Amino acid sequence: MSDEEFEDESSANEQEKEGEEGEEEKDPTEQEEEESLSPHLLTEEIMKGGLSLLCKTGNGLAHAYVKLEAKEKDLTDISLLQNYIHLRYVDLSENRLRDLSPLGSLTHLLWLKVDGNRLISTCLPELPYLQIASFAHNRIRDTEGITHPRLGSLNLKGNEIQVISALDPGKLTNLHTVELRGNKLETTTGLHLPKLKNLYLAQNFITHLEGLEELVQLTTLHLRDNRLVTLDGFSKSMKCLQYLNLRGNGILNLQEMAKLQVLPMLRALVLMDNPCSDESEYRMEALVLLPHLERLDKDFFEEDERAEAEETRQRRRDEEQEMEESAQGEVTE
Repeated sequence: MSDEEFEDESSANEQEKEGEEGEEEKDPTEQEEEESLSPHLLTEEIMKGGLSLLCKTGNGLAHAYVKLEAKEKDLTDISLLQNYIHLRYVDLSENRLRDLSPLGSLTHLLWLKVDGNRLISTCLPELPYLQIASFAHNRIRDTEGITHPRLGSLNLKGNEIQVISALDPGKLTNLHTVELRGNKLETTTGLHLPKLKNLYLAQNFITHLEGLEELVQLTTLHLRDNRLVTLDGFSKSMKCLQYLNLRGNGILNLQEMAKLQVLPMLRALVLMDNPCSDESEYRMEALVLLPHLERLDKDFFEEDERAEAEETRQRRRDEEQEMEESAQGEVTE
């Protein structure tokens, strides 16, 4: 028996005893974490090995290191950072951090990466110059507490976020890219960000689209591997959207693509691995319904395809006109 198996078995036995005595049982994973999370402080020695990029400080008369990389150090406490107020670039990925409050002293911070820790929240004191922040692969449950006025790129990939909330457009006036792949979202509501240009929502549980009408500057939208069965929810106010990835959803009907006609700048559409993409007329129907489309899935449209699509559109217009005239004639009679 391996050490790991032995520890698991011991933990299970202890839980059984606790249950018999009427005590509250703990989740085995939580218990292991509590036992393993012994304090591991950020030290001067670790700082010395991770500091780089010597730059002038604010008054221009002194110099300080402004970059810190302290990855994979098993850190649980970064209180020491409060003394390094000139830091501008900080990478604390792959540690065991649960508290980022000491970062509030780093008022010159421009770039922050804390991927792969044990964070359950993004809450931080407002950092006036922070432009790029990455909290990927933590255990974050919401989008509360993000108020950094110069933030341009926010990465929350691989967390446990179910609802998007508290992203204040009045505060986040520079936010252009949000990465939310691999969370637990079921809807797109809560994105009141008119300056947003790139939105990544792949690998969630999204069943319907709502609240997109405020994304008036959005150019790229990724919705791959969700649970959409219709294409309701797009708005004519989304006049800048050029790239839309819907791969791996449940779109059944080719006519759903007609709902994308409200997107005047749409040039690239990815619909492969949806049931509708198996239809024989899939590619041609896309071009008939969306004449401005330049690329479907991985392939650009050829001129002969465009000519055929135009003929089909014209034929359908003629048929519709004939039906209208016929219906009018019957009413007159």
